[in-house]
Amino acid sequence: MEALRKGAERSPAPSEGGALVFIGFMGSGKSTAARSVAAELETEWLDSDHELERELGEPLEAFFDREGEPAFRAREEEVVLRLLSRPDARVVALGGGAVQSPRVQQALARHTVVHLDVAIDDAWRRSSGQGRPLARDLAGFEQLHRERWPLYESLADASLPGSGREVARRALPAVLALRERAPGGSRLLWAAAESAEYPVFVGRGLLAAGFFHPLDGRRFVVTDEQVDRHHRIEAEERIVIMAGEEQKTIFRAEFVLRHLAQSGAERGDLLVALGGGVVGDLTGFCAAIYQRGMRYVQLPTTLVAQIDSAYGGKTGVDLPEGKNYVGAYHQPAAVITDPAALDTLAPEDLAAGYAEVVKTALIAGGPLWTRVRHRGEVDEEIIVGCVRTKLAIVAEDERDAGRRQVLNLGHTIAHAIEAATGYGRYRHGEAVGIGLLCALRLSGREALRREVGELLAARGLPLSFWGAGVDDVLAAVERDKKKRGGSVRFVLVEAPGRVSFGHEVELADVRAAVEEVHDR
Repeated sequence: MEALRKGAERSPAPSEGGALVFIGFMGSGKSTAARSVAAELETEWLDSDHELERELGEPLEAFFDREGEPAFRAREEEVVLRLLSRPDARVVALGGGAVQSPRVQQALARHTVVHLDVAIDDAWRRSSGQGRPLARDLAGFEQLHRERWPLYESLADASLPGSGREVARRALPAVLALRERAPGGSRLLWAAAESAEYPVFVGRGLLAAGFFHPLDGRRFVVTDEQVDRHHRIEAEERIVIMAGEEQKTIFRAEFVLRHLAQSGAERGDLLVALGGGVVGDLTGFCAAIYQRGMRYVQLPTTLVAQIDSAYGGKTGVDLPEGKNYVGAYHQPAAVITDPAALDTLAPEDLAAGYAEVVKTALIAGGPLWTRVRHRGEVDEEIIVGCVRTKLAIVAEDERDAGRRQVLNLGHTIAHAIEAATGYGRYRHGEAVGIGLLCALRLSGREALRREVGELLAARGLPLSFWGAGVDDVLAAVERDKKKRGGSVRFVLVEAPGRVSFGHEVELADVRAAVEEVHDR
């Protein structure tokens, strides 16, 4: 997104006069959020709609209906530019359409812009029947929402759910951390699940800048020997394990837990996962059970972790009988994602992460799938798109009771391949790529299967497996931890963006799909 590319153009530090500016669609709660944040900061807040109405001397809708939208936007632009140039501006709420002005967009560059992202249903419920000129027709309202959303996101430094004062108030420490301590061009997304909410920081250079959040509590870092050679963060203790999926075991968890106990770690401290999915899953699991639960922060350094495994609170370790058979749901206190960490990865590791990118893009459909299918490089925009997709699904279903199961696309057979080959032959992403081909075969989507195969092959990913027999993989499928009522259900694809879960599939069809990717 454009906001991620601005980098040095932004100068949001308070000493340079940057304000917190709330933008968003009608009904997103900008005025309510600005008022709440201003009270928390013990400062005044400004509202462009209120100021414009005061200057016009009549309701905004009356002027809009009489003079038309072009005249309204011209007057609005004058007011907004004046507010944004005020040296005493600290918290500002803008009207929903104000950001369409190129001059306003330019003026926003020196401020910290917070997009309140409101769902269309909520926006319509809050806005219709309130005299708003652009909220009188649902079809037009929806179209306007679709048109404006990319603009809001391109301008935003932080994106929060559009639900008013409480989220904005709770997110304020993270927004201030972004403004005051993060490198220019960094982004803040807000993750919300039923049990917890937390900030996600995405930005190149976060690790090099020593950025961390939250700042309270001692830090106990868990990492692996490969990551430890490239990345160090300030910490009370460092616990270094060997690299590889084989380390994600009960025995390695005991090693970490005992180290914490011997070091005097307390529940108020922070466990920090610095590494890929193995380190993240293991560290999160230890945090979930140490002294019945402590906080932890994810610092993902692999592509798989940066787009998928670091978010959503799934933690766990493997058993010989199955992957992630022992675990807990435990949401992190924060996720800090630095794409620069990917520069240290071997090409094979980057390629393995790409399989998860393809999976996520198939689930999301729309612009993310379009970008991925055209074989664009994985940049901050794709990372943010993948993170958004996962966060939205987890917000709807934290514990795999429904919608979250679509994230297992390709994983049932992938996990079986990993287990059947002893967790040492294939990287997780490599197995996921093969599992995706099986899922698309089971979905009866041969053209899409060929296209996905071409995407995977272009990155050097394997399209078949060896090292275990078909029967070994099918036996591992039957032990899948997501099994319900004695049967394994599959995630299938109708089309990109139309992915569904809970499908029973004939064993003969599963066998045929696995045989097709078995390298004899």
